[in-house]
Amino acid sequence: MHLFASISVLALLIFFHEAGHFFAATLQGIRVSGFSIGFGPALIKKELNGVTYSIRLLPLGGFVSFPDDDQDSNIASDDPDLLSNRPIPQRLLVISAGVIANLLIAWLVLWAQATFIGLPSQPNPGVLIIDVQQEQAAALSGLNPGDQILSVQGIQLGTGQEAVETLVRQVQQSPEKTISIEKKSNGSKELISLIPSEYLGKGKIGAQLQPNIDGSTRAAESFNEIFDFTNSKFSNLLGQTIQGYKSLFTNFSSTSKQLSGPVKIVELGAQLSGQGVSGIILFAALISVNLAVLNSLPFPLLDGGQFAIIIIEGLRGKPIPAKIQLWVMQSGFFLLVGLSILLIIRDTSQLEIFQQLSK
Repeated sequence: MHLFASISVLALLIFFHEAGHFFAATLQGIRVSGFSIGFGPALIKKELNGVTYSIRLLPLGGFVSFPDDDQDSNIASDDPDLLSNRPIPQRLLVISAGVIANLLIAWLVLWAQATFIGLPSQPNPGVLIIDVQQEQAAALSGLNPGDQILSVQGIQLGTGQEAVETLVRQVQQSPEKTISIEKKSNGSKELISLIPSEYLGKGKIGAQLQPNIDGSTRAAESFNEIFDFTNSKFSNLLGQTIQGYKSLFTNFSSTSKQLSGPVKIVELGAQLSGQGVSGIILFAALISVNLAVLNSLPFPLLDGGQFAIIIIEGLRGKPIPAKIQLWVMQSGFFLLVGLSILLIIRDTSQLEIFQQLSK
């Protein structure tokens, strides 16, 4: 059930991203030829009002296609309703609409939680382990997703974000040193030791942490409290996500190990779904923000890459040659699919069932 909820949320977020592109185009009268979820061969395909809607084999994203991309299209190349013939601001709006849609969805689900479900109750003492990296200090010491860390070096962690910051600070100050932590797992408390590895002079344990929230909620006291919570949570998620991608470029050798493919993302969603509706909402907001930031990067095939091409065209005063654009898009596609397959293989091999089979 949790797995189904995770996959459903991921599919919906991809749908909303592509719907952003679709409606930004159609509402401006720009011709659209296709709306697809996934890549590769079509499993389900339906044509309606000149647009082919499809669900495809590889669930690694989606795309909206335009007659401009179809060499066999019978629409005249000078048709004013083709995307390529529209003013640059209109084209930039179409390209950026997917990112805007994902950011809006993230904000709305957080707002809906605060309005209709309630605000998260005060967190319990300690820090909750959301995920651990294989062969890193946290996993090697026996920490697992769902465990709670109550104290470090005999210091009670307290509650909320402060507890997370206290734990992180202690870990960072202890590279290659043994530290003692008290964990709570399935109702049982245990004192264990771990040795943070060293990176750039700081300790790290390879674990994803969050305040220890049990999923219970309370009613908001005012509209201001609802908007304050929504804006604060949204800003925090967006800031952390941007910082994460920034670290991928500044500290690639370390941060690259934290890259997650579709399998790991679905597994994380299933874990958060186990915390109830609040966990599902957190997963939806987290992934929606990640989709927005990822697609903003100026890489081939991503929205940021398309955005950059249009900006370059505006600066040059003429389009980039079609052959160069085609080469960039094709290389980007194979790079994206290849990376996704590698991450799927890596993440699948790290699932608990495969770990057990290898023993």
